[in-house]
Amino acid sequence: MPNVVVVGGQWGDEGKGKVVDLLCPAFDHVVRFNGGNNAGHTVRFADRHFALHLIPSGILQPNCRCLIGPGVVIDPIALLDEVRLIEEQAVSVRPRLLVSARAHIVLPGHRALDQARESSRGAGKLGTTGRGIGPAYEARAKRTGIRLGLARNPRRLREAVAAASGELADALARYPDAIVPTTDEIDRAVEAVLALAPLLGGVSQALAQASEKGESILFEGAQGTLLDLDHGTYPYVTSSGCLAGFAAPACGLPARAIDGVLGVFKAYATRVGSGPFPTELTDNIGEHLRRRGNEFGTTTGRPRRTGWFDAVAARAAVRWSGIEAIALTKLDVLDEVSEIRIATAYTDGGQTIEQLPDDAEDLANATPVYELMPGWQTNSSAVTAFRKLPVLAHRYVARLEELLGVPVVMISTGPRREETIVRHIKPFTTWAVRI
Repeated sequence: MPNVVVVGGQWGDEGKGKVVDLLCPAFDHVVRFNGGNNAGHTVRFADRHFALHLIPSGILQPNCRCLIGPGVVIDPIALLDEVRLIEEQAVSVRPRLLVSARAHIVLPGHRALDQARESSRGAGKLGTTGRGIGPAYEARAKRTGIRLGLARNPRRLREAVAAASGELADALARYPDAIVPTTDEIDRAVEAVLALAPLLGGVSQALAQASEKGESILFEGAQGTLLDLDHGTYPYVTSSGCLAGFAAPACGLPARAIDGVLGVFKAYATRVGSGPFPTELTDNIGEHLRRRGNEFGTTTGRPRRTGWFDAVAARAAVRWSGIEAIALTKLDVLDEVSEIRIATAYTDGGQTIEQLPDDAEDLANATPVYELMPGWQTNSSAVTAFRKLPVLAHRYVARLEELLGVPVVMISTGPRREETIVRHIKPFTTWAVRI
């Protein structure tokens, strides 16, 4: 059985939750390998709606075991709340969820520091979610972080949290308007960590044993490729690695454990927060895409910036993660658009640029070169067979395949699980369309 990574090919919010949910019946295990509760994966089926932040989307498929890897930073209160909310909707969570004891804790002081820094930047805000993810990764990198495994030793846990919270309070003192967490808030976080103790274990060992048995693993990425800490639009990026090659090693498996990479792309583009966005639409079409596509953040509720599909950035994502097949989401959002544009290159200072610049300012100064295609202006919502899509929608999908050099094997035509087209394109049927 193959092991597959699902990654976002843009700036996040591509619809990875729905894609993972669809694929999970073909896999024995699904593991979240990066990020924190700054991510938001939405899954809808029938009349049910779930918003997930830390727990893998596979939790909604009854026979799938879910794991949270050591590369994830975990707000213990947020994770407990998420477990409770899902269980209240009659979904079994605790017997099927394993959380790495090596994963690092997001403390109340991390959240406060994140928010204080962002507020102090004024017009130069990065657009973080304020969930403390960046400061938690900082603590991990400078070896002052706290792992969830300390839940097994309450005395050491309390001592470590007290020391870290004191250090964070000192850092917060540099920001006059910062709100320092109270002792009660810190104690509540400690109690949440202790409550998670029954869920903790060795994720890398569990996955290694699964691999030895020939059981299949689906790696679920958070955020998107263009937010990767190394290759994304730095500094307007997240604090963890978002590329497919990061998935297996982050979970304690060798890189060769990966058999395939599925990239998720919207049929247009969106971005939350600050940072360069060459194809951004600030006109009525952009607002139409936002409203029709319900482009508001799952985690924060913030309105997303919208724009045309950027094939330059998408080609970079395909190369960086080794994407071999594409799930194209929200095709139906373009139904009423009379003329659709695709950015195939940029210009800057009279020069044509066909590769994504490595400097955010250079990217911000780039002007897209657009290829125009006629819109189909026909309803495609809830279509579940490719042949039933409008001919002009066929042409749009085919053009994206040509520009990216990768086949589109899944197409989403609505938010629900059922509103999906699966295309059996060889040789990708061996892993990308086992539903």
